[in-house]
Amino acid sequence: MENNNFINIDGIDIPIENEKNVLELIRKADIDLPTFCYHSELSVYGACRLCVVEVEGMGVQASCSLPPRPNMKIKTMTEEIRRIRKVNLELLLANHDISCPTCSRSNNCKLQDLSRRLGIEKSRFKKTTKEMPLDNSSYSIIHDPNKCVLCGDCVRVCKEIQSIGAIDFIHRGAECSVGTAFGKGLANVECVNCGQCVSVCPVGALTPKPETEEVWKDIHNKEKIVVAQIAPAVRVAIGEMFGLEAGELTTGQIVASLKKLGFDYVYDTSFGADLTVFEEATEFIQRKLKGERLPQFTSCCPGWVKFAEQYYSELLPNLSSCKSPQQMFGSVAKRILPDLLGVKAENISVVSIMPCTAKKFEAKRPEFYNNQIADVDHVLTTEALARMIGEAGIRFRTLTPQSFDLPLGFKTGAAVIFGTSGGVSEAVLRFAYEKLTGEVLHDCDFKVLRGNKEFREIAVKIGELELKIGIAYGLKNAREFCEKVKSGNTEYDLIEVMACPGGCIAGGGQPVSFDPDFKAKRTKGLYNADKQLQLHKSQENPYIKELYNKVLGEPGSHIAHELLHTDYSGRKRIEESPLNIRNTNHPKIEVSVCVGTNCFIKGSQQILKEIMNYVVENRLQDIVGFEGLDKHDEMVDVQATFCFEKCNRGPVVKVNNIVVEHADFKKVKTVLDKEIKRIVSLLNN
Repeated sequence: MENNNFINIDGIDIPIENEKNVLELIRKADIDLPTFCYHSELSVYGACRLCVVEVEGMGVQASCSLPPRPNMKIKTMTEEIRRIRKVNLELLLANHDISCPTCSRSNNCKLQDLSRRLGIEKSRFKKTTKEMPLDNSSYSIIHDPNKCVLCGDCVRVCKEIQSIGAIDFIHRGAECSVGTAFGKGLANVECVNCGQCVSVCPVGALTPKPETEEVWKDIHNKEKIVVAQIAPAVRVAIGEMFGLEAGELTTGQIVASLKKLGFDYVYDTSFGADLTVFEEATEFIQRKLKGERLPQFTSCCPGWVKFAEQYYSELLPNLSSCKSPQQMFGSVAKRILPDLLGVKAENISVVSIMPCTAKKFEAKRPEFYNNQIADVDHVLTTEALARMIGEAGIRFRTLTPQSFDLPLGFKTGAAVIFGTSGGVSEAVLRFAYEKLTGEVLHDCDFKVLRGNKEFREIAVKIGELELKIGIAYGLKNAREFCEKVKSGNTEYDLIEVMACPGGCIAGGGQPVSFDPDFKAKRTKGLYNADKQLQLHKSQENPYIKELYNKVLGEPGSHIAHELLHTDYSGRKRIEESPLNIRNTNHPKIEVSVCVGTNCFIKGSQQILKEIMNYVVENRLQDIVGFEGLDKHDEMVDVQATFCFEKCNRGPVVKVNNIVVEHADFKKVKTVLDKEIKRIVSLLNN
């Protein structure tokens, strides 16, 4: 029987094999249709209208939103289609801030690339939009709305992959743009700094915030000793900026480049990852054996940590108290390098080379300063380092490789695989196996933890101990784990979370890639790096052992907690002014009730209502038992606010400077009555 499950594309029959739209079939026919807004991992949007094709009997259609049907006849390049594409591109160019020579995406911009492909030299249309202000508020990301082409990729990735929605379309018609709630800066909304919006933005409207000038300043400061730490995922991605294949290991060239740029010492963040394994695995074993604070969530990803602070503060005790490898490295470097190098801690500049935009935010957290000295001074993304190398005229591909400096440059394979989803869990199990069984682990690969699925549940047996492990990338999937843990319907022992798809290999600071296989190639590169090293378990790292012998004592010691551990607390999702519920002329007392999500679901709305009724319906002399207080009847203001960052102790109410935790109306009334009496007594005297 003849199989008619084909569509005809430009005269060639292409079989339909579970493709969800015509665009994917066209790409299977080795035709690269232009598109801005199509990403296979996101919902179909169909906004840019560049992937239009002519379908027999249907006319011109957007191929990304058109389901394939057998016997379709499609033309991808007719005179009309070519004209439509060129007009659409010219309209985009008309309202685009064309600053290509200075744009960080100049060498990897879809708008620039498609303009060249379609032969567009200038736009025939006049600019109609007004120049909008740059949002430079975030430590991690710069938003330039003047370059936005309204493709919606950033909006969809924030909602669909991260389940946050920190940015969205605002206004209507010609005034439409991408922005945040209440027009706030990215620093003042629920953005977790993951940078996935940066990764999908085709034109540079969202870019990592640069710190290259600050790094150059330290390099040229003769009083500074500038040291670099390189994250695992950087070594399998930076080569793409110089024409190499994704996943190709370029560790030696990175070290050589940094030395040529003027860095005094080059170390490996993987040293910090080995250290993290010691502390986090020890913490996990203790929790498991005691049955306390399980499951233990990993805490290496700063995007995930901020997400947990904002949405799941009640689960913060379940997070590992370990700092991330970046921050562990910085803390240890500032402690031991002054003696090793004979220089003051304040004259050591630690520069992180990271695949992650959220690491910029993490380095600026107040928890990671000691006596006003930051553990990590500057964070460069992979792309930023590549630009510095280019600025210096260094020929990256022909460099003679160099090795890391010791002792903070030595690592094991367990640390290198931290850069991919499942890698942290595997490194922890390589350590935990030997500690729990007393046996030597010869086959170090826990391949059951590996894979490209974004939500994984795995059962692992170590000796007589059964472990249930969860692995998630993308914060939407992390949310699913959190909800399961909150419900109590399932039991996990360890849950690894990474904000970025596939892990750090696809972080917001990595080179933007349009290769559909780039994540798989980078991941394979990290596992290959593990295999090429002689040691594959963190407990085999001799320099980590020496650090414990000379400085830390043992995992979990007092000094280890001082240097390598931290704690987190609930965080407000948006910086916003209070909503005035009762606004009096001469207030002496302000009652602020948190109506943020956590407090709201615990009853703060009812407390607000009862307080308002109590203040409005009762005269002050009835409240405090004094006569002749009519003139003070409007001395109490009542406000609704969004967060006191005490979500795990909600509902929270503040009466002047007195904070009432786990509040109910009775508690608040008692505090309010006392405060009214105090103020009235002061006024009458």
